[in-house]
Amino acid sequence: MNKVKNNVLFLLYTIILGAIVGLIIWGFLRIMNLGIEFLWDFVPSKISFPFYTLCVCTAGGFLIGLWKRKFGDYPEELDKVLGTVKKTGGYPYHNVFSTLGSALFPLLIGASVGPEAGLTGVISGLCTWVGDKLKLFKREVEDLTAIGLSATLGTVFRSPMFGFMEPIESDRDTVLPKTSKIVLYFAALLSSFGVFILLNRLFGISMGMEGMEAEKQELSVYLYAVPLTLAGIAAGFLYFIFKKLTKALAAKFEKYVVLRAVAGGLLLGISGTLLPLTMFSGEHQIAEITDNPGATGAALLIVTAVVKLLLTNICIDSGLKGGHFFPVIFCGVSIGCSISLLSGISMVFCASVVTAALVGHTLKKPLATVLLLMIVFPPRLIPVMLFAAMAAKFIPTPKIFMNK
Repeated sequence: MNKVKNNVLFLLYTIILGAIVGLIIWGFLRIMNLGIEFLWDFVPSKISFPFYTLCVCTAGGFLIGLWKRKFGDYPEELDKVLGTVKKTGGYPYHNVFSTLGSALFPLLIGASVGPEAGLTGVISGLCTWVGDKLKLFKREVEDLTAIGLSATLGTVFRSPMFGFMEPIESDRDTVLPKTSKIVLYFAALLSSFGVFILLNRLFGISMGMEGMEAEKQELSVYLYAVPLTLAGIAAGFLYFIFKKLTKALAAKFEKYVVLRAVAGGLLLGISGTLLPLTMFSGEHQIAEITDNPGATGAALLIVTAVVKLLLTNICIDSGLKGGHFFPVIFCGVSIGCSISLLSGISMVFCASVVTAALVGHTLKKPLATVLLLMIVFPPRLIPVMLFAAMAAKFIPTPKIFMNK
């Protein structure tokens, strides 16, 4: 009876934990959106001066550099957060509040990164803290942290199944948790996602990517899946080339935290001035290019995607840290739209295959890739996206492009 009681109590704590995760994520994203609206809509409408973007990004980079010099180089990238949780069974929570600031500030100034890296670190730290404080569940600290991390990913990307699959799908074998743990995972995921959706409905807010509608495809169109997959993989190679270059350059200036952040802000400002679509995570900019890709043009769409792949790595390695998922999705959609304009093939089909290959190549997790992209692309394209993501996984990135 005691075991049953403890299991029920642990399930209850997990549901409450999920609800808290959903509340934190909603609050963080709400503050982020209000800050962006104030800085990029309200202020420019009241005050007009030249090179506004350049000034805001550079000044923002300077302030972020000062913040990092005082509180440390956070947030950590998602892979490092996952690695720490798997290796140690938890995540440090002594710097949760400073990490929130480190995650928020780059997003406010328009850095080409997503919020997932900072939020996963914060939530993992809080879950570890809860596990440490609840003496009854001292042995379940690792489980609580892993469950909280999954709930965070599932809510940030509005895809509970992605939140479940991403942390457990590996490059080799995917080992599912025991049935009892699966129940806990989904209890937290649904609780977190439910609270997030409820708050959006209560406040009349829409936060997230807009899904695309699929046109009916002739069977002959699917023959183009192979070259489109190769285009996405080529973009993936480019991503890793840029990543290697920016990491090597950042390593030479590792001690100069403020200088690196200022340089990152300056480059962000230059890019944003010349190519505005390269700024921000790309989550909301996807609608701008898919509504009327012809208005942007095929050449500019490709240039924007290439520059954004570079800019995302510049932001991360200069100190304007965040996640890379949303920017990479945007780049895949942008390249797909460009190919559609040049070839006349369905825009949604091109975008889905190229994006699946690009994300699949950077993530190396086909199932998680498809579950992630279901928030953007229609279910009927799941088979072709899975093909592209699997092909991207099994075509290795040349070692010369990878970091040592």
